[in-house]
Amino acid sequence: MSSFIIEGGHRLSGEIYPQGAKNEALEVICAVLLTPERVVVRNVPDILDIRNLIQLLRDMSVRVERMSEDTYAFQADTVDLTYLNTDHFAGRMSSLRGSVMMIGPLLARFGKAILPQVGGDKIGRRRLDTHITGLRKLNARFTYDASRQLYVIDTQQLKGAYMLLDEASVTGTANILMTAVLAEGVTTIYNAACEPYIQQLSTMLNRMGARISGIGSNLLTIEGVTSLHGTEHTILPDMIEVGSFIGMAAMTGSDMVIKNTGYDKLGIIPDSFRRIGIRVEQQGDDIHVPPHDSYEIETFMDGSIMTVADATWPGLTPDLLSVFLVVATQATGSVLIHQKMFESRLFFVDKLIDMGAQIILCDPHRATVIGLGNRMKLRGAKLVSPDIRAGIALLIAAMSAEGTSHMDNIEQIDRGYQRIDTRLNKLGAHISRL
Repeated sequence: MSSFIIEGGHRLSGEIYPQGAKNEALEVICAVLLTPERVVVRNVPDILDIRNLIQLLRDMSVRVERMSEDTYAFQADTVDLTYLNTDHFAGRMSSLRGSVMMIGPLLARFGKAILPQVGGDKIGRRRLDTHITGLRKLNARFTYDASRQLYVIDTQQLKGAYMLLDEASVTGTANILMTAVLAEGVTTIYNAACEPYIQQLSTMLNRMGARISGIGSNLLTIEGVTSLHGTEHTILPDMIEVGSFIGMAAMTGSDMVIKNTGYDKLGIIPDSFRRIGIRVEQQGDDIHVPPHDSYEIETFMDGSIMTVADATWPGLTPDLLSVFLVVATQATGSVLIHQKMFESRLFFVDKLIDMGAQIILCDPHRATVIGLGNRMKLRGAKLVSPDIRAGIALLIAAMSAEGTSHMDNIEQIDRGYQRIDTRLNKLGAHISRL
């Protein structure tokens, strides 16, 4: 297990480039299984979850060529279907939540897949009902293997269907979409997720020969085709990392330029930071966050306390709620953070309270942050990263705190943030990896 030693109180200065989007990369890398032809993917983030997914493809005998630091070529023309029946495959798949999106491509192209209990962040129950219900509507059959504690999935012939999803699940939409492109007939997905990552996946699949319409809306129509061909694809900048850098710059009083942000795809994120008093200046496709000696949280027009809540796209992504919470601790004013989607994501606030933050945890979904501005600085503490997003939030807190913090379980941060200590140290941070 690795740790960070973070010496707080250092302002950052300079330019930083966001990595490729983790969530999009998981989707499009699983999609290479849909064709035996060569697929080239650019701007792939070098993070633990992506490395593990690529290794899993290699174990399946997918040919993988690393063309440059962030570019890979995949060719799934020799997939070892016998490997899918092994306990090794089930174990590797269960340890990586993103691998659940292999089910759709495997089922669509080969007619079979497995679904073990998948892992990922410990942020409460993350059900897979949307995936299962959608695939069943496409004529997939699920059989539970009690001895191996997993579902065996197969189909005689996938058939298009109309479906109204019970929730606008991003990974559920991606899985159903990748299955439907090779199903017989027309599939209509209503209440589909429409995040930029789903838009990117849909555009990539259309370049491969799929027929998807309604891209960018919550109503997708897919006309099934018999086969897909190769393509090239470039992953968007990671909006979660962009948001993390905005909050980090403001909280540490830094002068930072975030380059090539894919600004038009950031949605409500910049304005949400402006609501808690942070100056976010667009410069073409870049974002400049000037030095902040202080920032003040807005109130609603009637004077009531500001609420920052997550929502399905184009609402605020839940992956940034942890960052908003920690940044609000050093603002002037109060805000209610409402994490609607996951019931355990706010449980890291006890560490912030130990650091001196004024936070009331109302219930598993809501926390009230009382920002005291410069009147009370956070102090260094012993920290543990419980998940990817809470981990980066605690790192931001430690960078702004007085004194030195020790953070364990940083592998959680490495799962989602590419060489974060090295990149931030180049801007003036003092982070040591043990």
